[in-house]
Amino acid sequence: MAKKKPASSPRAPVSPLDVRLGLTKGSDVDFPLRWGIIGVGEISRQFVCSSRECSGATMGAVASRSLDKANSFAVAHGVEKAFDSIESMLAEPDLDIVYVGTPDSLHKEHCLMAIDAGKHVLCEKALAKNVADAEEMYAAAEQKNLMLQDGVWSRFFPAVEQARELLEMGTIGEVVMVQADFDPLYTLQTVTLAYGINAKPINIQVAGKRGGPGGAILEFDNNRFANLTFVAFPSEFPEVFEITGTQGRITLEQPGHCPTALTVRVPAVAPSRYLGGNTPSPFQRFEYPLPDSIRLPGGFPNQAGFYYMTEAIHRCLAGGLRECPQFGRAESLHLLELLQIINGQRSNNPDLDF
Repeated sequence: MAKKKPASSPRAPVSPLDVRLGLTKGSDVDFPLRWGIIGVGEISRQFVCSSRECSGATMGAVASRSLDKANSFAVAHGVEKAFDSIESMLAEPDLDIVYVGTPDSLHKEHCLMAIDAGKHVLCEKALAKNVADAEEMYAAAEQKNLMLQDGVWSRFFPAVEQARELLEMGTIGEVVMVQADFDPLYTLQTVTLAYGINAKPINIQVAGKRGGPGGAILEFDNNRFANLTFVAFPSEFPEVFEITGTQGRITLEQPGHCPTALTVRVPAVAPSRYLGGNTPSPFQRFEYPLPDSIRLPGGFPNQAGFYYMTEAIHRCLAGGLRECPQFGRAESLHLLELLQIINGQRSNNPDLDF
């Protein structure tokens, strides 16, 4: 007999971290920002189609080396103007913020161009090829009092916001294990979410070669670990992210890097595997459906979730912030540092170039 699927609870009352901390107001999603888009690839398409649903967002311009491609993108996705160079788009005085959706190897160049033009920047992950480049980019933004936001969009999903709140409340006790299946960047951001940015691994062991199947085991003090699996075949692994504590477990359900549901298990007695006749632990399951208004034919799973990150950026800029607390500068640099260590052990080149 098939196992009965757990009943889902109504959407849990969870607020985005910036609102919960009192740094912004929920209504600040109406804060008007005119966006410029650098790059006309698939990731830019999905960003624009999702983010234009933010009430304060106007897709003002798009730039590509090909004016034909820029015009086609603008017409297809409701962008007001098209340009055949980044420089000409950045010269537009009414643009407030730029989304950089170009290949990773160009992120530093394009972000610095936007910052030099006085624009806030949201950069697609990975932010930079290495920590040194990222530090230079952050320093340039800080000098001009501009936002440079690392686009680790996972952190803005309501399910992840709730996971963070549960961790802060100590609902599952002290975290002792993180297990995640996907690529290095996404699995590592779960590690920094669970253990915090001040937790430095005392040992890292890796398996496999860069770009192929493998994984990493990160050891922290006090017998705490992270077990990460990197699989090059997305259809052949579960992509579930689990955070286990001394009192329970949080499961970010598939797809774990952009989840719309999570399950929380907190047994009355821990450990409880064989107590009470091997009765399963009690659990709660919460679902956070994506906005019905966003349609992304042919998009990657749950790409409509870009919307959550865009709303946070509008709120944070309205509140005078220069980073979103969901994933700020310090954690961005810490994640890049871990990625470089793992890449260096899996190849001869630690730089990020996905």
